[in-house]
Amino acid sequence: MKTLTADRRMIKIAMEAPYLERDEEHKLAQAWRNDNDQEARNKIAMSHMRLVISMAAKFRNFGLPMGDLVQEGHIGLLEAAARFEPSREVRFSTYATWWIRASMQDYVLRNWSIVRGGTSSAQKALFFNLRRLRARLAQGDRQLTSQAMHEEIAAALGVSIADVQTMDARLSGSDTSLQAPVGGSDSDGGERLDFLASDAPLPDEQVSEMIDGERARVWLRDALCALTEREMRIIRARRLTEEGATLEELGIDLGISKERVRQIETRALEKLRAALATRAPALTAGIH
Repeated sequence: MKTLTADRRMIKIAMEAPYLERDEEHKLAQAWRNDNDQEARNKIAMSHMRLVISMAAKFRNFGLPMGDLVQEGHIGLLEAAARFEPSREVRFSTYATWWIRASMQDYVLRNWSIVRGGTSSAQKALFFNLRRLRARLAQGDRQLTSQAMHEEIAAALGVSIADVQTMDARLSGSDTSLQAPVGGSDSDGGERLDFLASDAPLPDEQVSEMIDGERARVWLRDALCALTEREMRIIRARRLTEEGATLEELGIDLGISKERVRQIETRALEKLRAALATRAPALTAGIH
């Protein structure tokens, strides 16, 4: 009740604020711009609170408090007053409209749903115009299917049909808590969260695997240092590339027979197994 009374009082004060003539508005804007006159800025802002209230009424369908919308619009109004350039010979109301609307739209997008949406300009346009366009298309003589309606809306707003379908589904539904019981409050079917089990490893398992993998890479790197240059070359070409080179290819490259390449590779693998046996016995099983 107190909130309602405060909102009515704020609206009453705004409606009683006098209009500013063009010359007076220009003088006040110059005083604020040139002399940093805070009172002049506040007077300009207060005289345009009617505009804020009028625009706030257009956003009431999103289910947010009128008082909060007015406050957000007032922030946009003050931002417009701070940036207004009187030398451009534009009425302040024309300039402030964009800032007021932008402030209210950001507030709606932040608070309409716990799921963040409408981050791009195209998505914002879709969010705020989808219902209006649907209502207009539904009033026509044509009997449009949902697909046809989505196609026309996508073409009108310059977005994809998939974006229209996703946003339409979001606007048609409501947020649901993961702790909400399945089947109603009296049901013993558990919570929604119980049905979102993931097959991915647990965080501690992921960290453990990452640490073990890094440790294994260090051990393997140290073990490779025990090889000769030719042994290293053969092991890298045969074992450490996605498409391992053949014995024949390496024999031609090194100027030796493929049998000799095989012998060198076998000896190099034995060196690796010996070097890793004392530090990482599990890794030696994969070296053959």
